[in-house]
Amino acid sequence: MRYLVLLVCAIIRVTVASGQTYLIRGANIHTMAGPDIQNGSVLIRDGRIAGVGHNLAAPKDAKLIDARGLQVYPGMIDAGTEIGLVEVNAVRETEDTDELGRYNPQLVALTAVNPSSEHIPVTRVNGITTVATMPEGQLISGQVSLIHLDGWTTRDMGIKARAALHIRMPFIQTEGRRVFVPDNESGGGAEPGAGFANAKRDFDKQMSDLNDFFESARRYKLARDTKAPDFKPDLRLEAMVPVIEGAEPVLVTAIREREIRDAIAFADKQRVKIILCEAPEAWKVAKEIKAHDIPVILGPVLALPLDEDDPYDRAFTTAADLDKAGIRFAFATLTGSASLSSRNLPYQAAQAVAFGLPHDDALKALTRNAAEIWGIGNQAGTIEEGKFADIIVTDGDPLETRTRIHDLFINGKLVDLNNRQKDLYDKYINRP
Repeated sequence: MRYLVLLVCAIIRVTVASGQTYLIRGANIHTMAGPDIQNGSVLIRDGRIAGVGHNLAAPKDAKLIDARGLQVYPGMIDAGTEIGLVEVNAVRETEDTDELGRYNPQLVALTAVNPSSEHIPVTRVNGITTVATMPEGQLISGQVSLIHLDGWTTRDMGIKARAALHIRMPFIQTEGRRVFVPDNESGGGAEPGAGFANAKRDFDKQMSDLNDFFESARRYKLARDTKAPDFKPDLRLEAMVPVIEGAEPVLVTAIREREIRDAIAFADKQRVKIILCEAPEAWKVAKEIKAHDIPVILGPVLALPLDEDDPYDRAFTTAADLDKAGIRFAFATLTGSASLSSRNLPYQAAQAVAFGLPHDDALKALTRNAAEIWGIGNQAGTIEEGKFADIIVTDGDPLETRTRIHDLFINGKLVDLNNRQKDLYDKYINRP
């Protein structure tokens, strides 16, 4: 009985917190949906934005937040990361990003998210309220999930469990005389003596198998819809149905120019919607990407050039190149050490600003663009009435390292900004 009472009390506390009414008053509001609102107010009620503008009346139950001299922005969105799926990169048991097998469309990242991950409070303290957490693995990795960075359970955190199907595009990579084709079974590639012919044959087989899998999904859907007598449910193929129907996009990781072109050709052949992911050489294919109206989730800006003869600032200027080409894009920290670096997302955008990307467009790429690319533009990404109250209150530009987050709201809840890194700082700064 004691535990039941504690559980009920916890539920009540969560309900009260999420249902609290707040009025942020006197701030400079950057809505990302139109002009800034000087000395404006934002009303938050029941997890949503209930009003934005000047001279909003404060409801009797509202908690007032005096934000005079402060800035208000939509919460930032990391459009691709491993937050919640990886705790310690060097410890395999704490990683839950991939499974065995090349085709795993039925796997949903949200089901593996750890709501108690120490990376979550460390990330959100820098103004990031939402992330697209993505499975890794082999050819078809699984379903990307959009989550809020607050919640007791994955159900609390989940915004969109099946946001996109993640595919890693097969590729042939040339380094000097050695030709590689990804061998996902062993992690290696073609041997130097195998030559280009063998590498190309392996690549062609992977592409053929990928196309065959999509065709199998179409036959499965037809059999299911026509109620064929020999129809047998298949979890993998069932997960593909929204993709081939066009209801769910395909997130395609494509690094080199050839992979990007292959991804575009694959999308045309299979008649599916794609989002390019990472794509550091997207600037080489900008015309084709724009012509097909394909959004891009750009990988880390703070990165070294891919080739030794590239300009030193190649990664820094790619965002500006895409912006000039009229391509809609968002920023992401992506995989590998992303669980450690996701908090640095705004500084990735800041580096792009220093190398030609307009400041306002950088902020849009962190908020509005990311929400629209992931299909939640009607729920997040801007400060507008009816949307999630994902809001940050700062003392300056969020792209600046000196800026401090005063208050952070996720789904209307005022979130505690304490985290492990702050605790360690306080501990050791006060050592005897």
